[in-house]
Amino acid sequence: MSAEADVKLDNFKGIFSLDGKVAVVTGGSRGLGLHAASGLIQAGCSKVFITSRKAAACEEACAALNALPFPGKAISVPSDISQASEVDRLVAEVSKHTDHVDILFANAGASWGASFDKTPESSFDKVMNLNVKSVFLCTQKFAPLLRKRASLSDPSRVVVTASVAGIGIGSLGENATFAYSASKAAALHITRNLAVELAPQGILCNAIAPGFFPTKMANGLMELSGGTQQLADATPNKRLGTPEDIAAAVVYLCSRAGGHITGGHVVLDGGNVLARGKL
Repeated sequence: MSAEADVKLDNFKGIFSLDGKVAVVTGGSRGLGLHAASGLIQAGCSKVFITSRKAAACEEACAALNALPFPGKAISVPSDISQASEVDRLVAEVSKHTDHVDILFANAGASWGASFDKTPESSFDKVMNLNVKSVFLCTQKFAPLLRKRASLSDPSRVVVTASVAGIGIGSLGENATFAYSASKAAALHITRNLAVELAPQGILCNAIAPGFFPTKMANGLMELSGGTQQLADATPNKRLGTPEDIAAAVVYLCSRAGGHITGGHVVLDGGNVLARGKL
């Protein structure tokens, strides 16, 4: 192949475009889910369905997204996806608005902090159900819609929110997160299994593994871990995550730019999980 042919990239200007795509974002009413939803709308999605347990929070998030100067529409569909019946209802409600889904961002999650001796059995039920089982059930139940327009040349996407706590060691001590860390390791591995199963069907599955981002769920643990400045100082690039970091990673994985990635994960922590081993 000649050098002239090598430099002619295929529509590189539109490589991150999501024009006309339909997305579902679980845990989308705040935090990382809302950051990602904003990125999906701004990258061109025509519809983004926002779901979380609280109807008022979903409506507020959709109002903010629909106020953006972009043509895509955010649609509120409240549901508690820790329950299998609610996943079925979510799929049914989404199906009233669209006959297909191109992107599933499986982001809903929960955590639990307690010392080793005081960690209750119930914490594992709550955290594993939402952080792992619901990822599988949402992917399984949405698969018919994800397959509808999928092809090997233009695949649908599933993106799972894991965590660096599933790669290294999570929080220990008085506010240990045993169930959360185990669930996020499981989320990474179930993503790999889903990737191999579904890629031949035109569905690519990947995960993101964020470190500390200022969100309602993380803020309490961040304060107990020394506060935002101390955490930023301990990170190689000397800052915490921003909304744009999450939005950009999700758009990348869902766009043509990420078309040859499946079963992978993107670590979004400024190098912190690597720096923990530094003497």
